[in-house]
Amino acid sequence: MHYDATLVEARVRRFRGERLVPALYRRTEPLDLAFWEVPDEPVPFATAVGQQFLPARHGMVWGKPWGTVWFHAEGKVPAAWAEEKDTRAELVVDLGFTAQQPGFQAEGTVYSSSGTIIKGVEPLNRAVRLDVGAGGEIDLYIEAAANPNVAQDFLFIPTPYGDKATAGDARLYRLAQIEAGLLDLPVWELQQDVEALMGLMGELPESSQRRAEILRALDRMVDAMDPDDVSGTAAVGRRILQPVLAQPAAASAHHLHAVGHAHIDSAWLWPTRETVRKVARTFSNVCDLIDENPDFVFAASSAQQYAWLKQSYPELFARVKEKVAAGNFVPVGGMWVESDTNLPGGEALVRQFVAGKGFFLREFGIDCEEVWLPDSFGYSAALPQIMAAAGARWFLTQKISWNETNRMPHHTFRWEGIDGSRIFTHFPPVDTYNSDLGGAELARAERQYAEKGNGTTSMVPFGHGDGGGGPTREMIAAARRTRSLEGSPTVELSSPRTFFEAAEAEYAEPPVWSGELYLEFHRGTYTSQARTKRGNRRSEHLLREAELWAATAAVRAGAPYPAEELRKAWETVLLQQFHDILPGTSIAWVYQEAERNYAEVAATLGTIIEAAAHELLGRGPVAAVLNASPYPVAGIAAFGAGPEPAPEKRNVSRAGDGFVLENDAVRIFVDQAGLIRSMYDKIADREVVPSGSAANLLQLHRDTPTQWDAWDIDEHYRRNTVDLVDVSALEIVDGPAGTALRIERTFNSSQVVQYLSLDSRAPRLEISTEVDWHEQKKLLKLAFPLDIHAERATSEIQFGHIHRPTHANTSWDAARFETVAHRWVHVGEPDYGVAVANDSTYGHDITRSAHSGRATTTTVRQSLLRAPVFPDPAADQGSHRMATSVVLGAGIPEAVAEGYRLNLPLRTIGGVERTTVDPLVRLDNPALVVEAVKLAEDGSGDVIVRVYEAHGTRARGTLTTDFSHNGVTETDLLERPRESSALRKSDANNTELVLRPFELVTLRFGVPGR
Repeated sequence: MHYDATLVEARVRRFRGERLVPALYRRTEPLDLAFWEVPDEPVPFATAVGQQFLPARHGMVWGKPWGTVWFHAEGKVPAAWAEEKDTRAELVVDLGFTAQQPGFQAEGTVYSSSGTIIKGVEPLNRAVRLDVGAGGEIDLYIEAAANPNVAQDFLFIPTPYGDKATAGDARLYRLAQIEAGLLDLPVWELQQDVEALMGLMGELPESSQRRAEILRALDRMVDAMDPDDVSGTAAVGRRILQPVLAQPAAASAHHLHAVGHAHIDSAWLWPTRETVRKVARTFSNVCDLIDENPDFVFAASSAQQYAWLKQSYPELFARVKEKVAAGNFVPVGGMWVESDTNLPGGEALVRQFVAGKGFFLREFGIDCEEVWLPDSFGYSAALPQIMAAAGARWFLTQKISWNETNRMPHHTFRWEGIDGSRIFTHFPPVDTYNSDLGGAELARAERQYAEKGNGTTSMVPFGHGDGGGGPTREMIAAARRTRSLEGSPTVELSSPRTFFEAAEAEYAEPPVWSGELYLEFHRGTYTSQARTKRGNRRSEHLLREAELWAATAAVRAGAPYPAEELRKAWETVLLQQFHDILPGTSIAWVYQEAERNYAEVAATLGTIIEAAAHELLGRGPVAAVLNASPYPVAGIAAFGAGPEPAPEKRNVSRAGDGFVLENDAVRIFVDQAGLIRSMYDKIADREVVPSGSAANLLQLHRDTPTQWDAWDIDEHYRRNTVDLVDVSALEIVDGPAGTALRIERTFNSSQVVQYLSLDSRAPRLEISTEVDWHEQKKLLKLAFPLDIHAERATSEIQFGHIHRPTHANTSWDAARFETVAHRWVHVGEPDYGVAVANDSTYGHDITRSAHSGRATTTTVRQSLLRAPVFPDPAADQGSHRMATSVVLGAGIPEAVAEGYRLNLPLRTIGGVERTTVDPLVRLDNPALVVEAVKLAEDGSGDVIVRVYEAHGTRARGTLTTDFSHNGVTETDLLERPRESSALRKSDANNTELVLRPFELVTLRFGVPGR
């Protein structure tokens, strides 16, 4: 038989594009249009409708970057449309959309004349039902947002659009259409039939009988239809296609649970104020879709986004609340935002759940049991325990599908964290969280599903995200046609809970993945936008201080506990831990706002700390020092206060052609280039710097990622290195930490000033690095070669630490060439180690190299600064300060203590009467760390103490409380009683604890009379 399938496919595609799609609307009717341009930031509906509107027309140019224009559309539905069967009247809007992508451009919100949000309009979601009969009045407003295309097709070139100050005033969009349209329902249904069949056909083998049957049917459909009367012959076309659509799926077909979703980044290539409007547009779309499809379920995460909706759009929030109660709109995730999980501290990740789950419980009565983080840039090995302690059962992620080197071996598995906690995890094989349920994506899900033979089920989150408007009626139609379709996986409109319960039931013993889910991509996110990372670190520790002293003042002095101020500060910090803010991948506007927010948080918390200190110490002529660290510092007890310690003597002197920093524990030699040539441990009688090497070496690398600028550090950066060895000044000065060696270097347009000082007693070198940074596409690292044979490096993460190989034996090891750590890293041999701590640096690389024949040494390098040009062309430009400390002869216990000391410095409070405060709580085992002391979230006045095991050992200790209480209960993170795992016994003052390695425990002490 002579039959050219390629030509037939081309014929069908052309018929679809030239005949079918243009026939979707039988008629259109022009409307009277007017507009008002908002002078600056968006205004509410009530303000906009009171303005003077000017005549508007199709073809007009509108919208300066980040501007808003309100359009007013008036008219009538033509009375003659009442005679048209199988139709419905709609408003059809084209603000000048680029149809190639669903978001990242202009968007609109349609309002009734009374101010009720009806629906959003976006490039691939342009229609709005007109709930008026033929002859009825149309009176609608459209809030049109002129969001610029910052992405520019992701060419990663600098753009001025990320900052209002540089975005300009040129109008971006040309109004194409605001009209009434008469949708032809049979034509629309036929289009959905054709899309489903063509999508399936494209995934079947050319030799497939099924493919040939579909192609023949489509060919006959084109033959039978009148191209000049598509509307009149659409029913004929549907009848021809019905037999191939009715063929049921194979019994062994993969089964997909299709869950409606719209991944809305809380900030990214737009500021948070625009996210508020994106949420309103998307959630109104979803409510409209639920009204038409009662079996449709939509899942949305991020309590922050619901909170914005409640504040800015209370009427729409009430509608969402109704859909939640009906089970169609499902809050998921249980976190305040879809947070990054590499960079936030342990207590911050806890509060993501406390704040998020607390909001969902208060507003909806829902306790989310699934954690929903499809897009974060890798997942900390501490997360399983935190999720479990928050009451979660299931975890969903997607981003690991972006791995550059290795493919994850599982799609459904149990993920084991550092303490041994395991959580049932799903990683959708469809490899997207923005599916359109097209044939290509359904086939990919079935093809890639790694659990074949053991499981049959996966999830597919579907809907346009980030301003695309979420799921569409076309996607619902696709799901219905593939519910059981031969050659396709079966598709069920479902919910997250339904999926997880089904997957868990059929695969009761899935494989286990232990340790971090490291993303082999986006490694630059540990370093980009250093000021924001510093702001986060400082805010986390300030919040710890504020809660500790406020709780102590409340219990000891009866002072009011500033719960509302602390809640707001936490919510600000938690928002900025979103996975495109804290990692440094957003536009300039976002970081300008973040810096202002961190400054406000610091001011608020500083006031709280001062007020609490004066409640405890009174007012008078002396000064006291507060220690919020869980370890004693300079003779001041952990969580206590004492008199100011005597200033330490810093020993720095000239020695031959360099300088010596020396105390009873160590001697450090710095040469005339400001490089450390020797770090001699007197106690261990051991040289730590390899012969011929230099520590405290600043290195400048070319940093030109292959694609995602702010996101990526690519391995080839190592091939272009400049050691910064030239000095402009080298002198002994009185620096920030007392007498210090000051080293100044200039290079290109930048300058670095370092202060090196030595603790008067401890084997600890302190380095303060100040950088005036004016590079672009460069990476600045600080290197410490160490004469240590370390097979692995240990890095602090939330509530513990993780070991990573220093070698590259496997592709998994080699891909992990840049890693994240919190306050410290440690490298060591069985009997000797060195800790390198920091106060704001997260990115590290730790490697082994051959030295002097058979010897192997280890180099620890901190990634201090980057200078990407997309999406923020001025990223990291300007002044920075970071602190580093190097502790010789350190084990893990010393590393833990140093991390806290460096990040929680003693705080001097002047104008007090007394100088001492006894700690509210004490622990007698340094392996057990008190991470938080606060009052209970419910306002009862009970004291909450959070403890974790920090050394990786099974540890026993006694927690001593210096306040009256009526008993202690072990709780989950939301402070609800749970079965005790660590609590052994307790009396009026002492609570005995036994914790597993890295175990996290929350204790609630009932305080009578509060």
